[in-house]
Amino acid sequence: MESTQPVPEPFVLSLGAVLAAAGLDPHDVLAIRHTYKESGLPSRAAATPERVLAYTREQHHVGKFPKEPARHWLIFMGEGGRRSRLTAVYENRGEAVAERTERYRYYDVAPVPLLASLEERLVVEWSADPVNWAKRGPLAARFPVLEIADPTTEAFPGFDHVLLSYGDLQSMVTETRYAGWRTALEAVRGIYLIADETAGQCYVGKADGERGVLGRWEAYARDGHGGNVALRDALELDPDQPERYMFSLLRVFGSNTPQAQIDAAEKHYKEALMTRRFGLNRN
Repeated sequence: MESTQPVPEPFVLSLGAVLAAAGLDPHDVLAIRHTYKESGLPSRAAATPERVLAYTREQHHVGKFPKEPARHWLIFMGEGGRRSRLTAVYENRGEAVAERTERYRYYDVAPVPLLASLEERLVVEWSADPVNWAKRGPLAARFPVLEIADPTTEAFPGFDHVLLSYGDLQSMVTETRYAGWRTALEAVRGIYLIADETAGQCYVGKADGERGVLGRWEAYARDGHGGNVALRDALELDPDQPERYMFSLLRVFGSNTPQAQIDAAEKHYKEALMTRRFGLNRN
């Protein structure tokens, strides 16, 4: 005879349980999620503890930030998707009124060791509206905990074996586990390929800026088109278009390689792969 006993729901650890274990009342907590963007924290390398604190304490008069924020601020950095990693906990001692300007309020905040053992280890899943980057404690307490562990390391496979989906690309430019990748890709310039795995069209590009391949690919991770005309047009027609892209390297160069050699390689691959005629290159 089949059992009629209901199957118990699997236990999911919540941020609220973590707060309770640390003796923190959710009503005394504000959860803040930062993401990497040019106007604030442009890259993980730029997100030093000092810069994150300075960026966090400055808030617009008009915006999503509460007028009277809670005492303890949990600072998370966004990773791929809604993954959010705890990086610091600040104590808010109130607004520094003397620093107020027409546009900004500034708060007197300082790091405190309330969750020191979980910093860079605790990962939660933010709510389905990540555009709302400041969450009051009772709402944030519902966030499921995805992991509590030291970030795993993704070994760099070598330039000849780089192949990233768009989701992986976004993770690569932000997550701690890809630190080795970022070091390698920032050290070289190169010719790269973006392939649409659905339509089969390709784009050949060059990365010859100061931060090499990494700097160029960070632009794609931010906006999905990197300023390329055809990719921007495709994004306007379908916001999910970048999810179909695969990123790889065709050739890499040292930082001292003459510009003419890089330009010639880019031209060669555009012609060899016929990306002007059949692909996504417009020049």
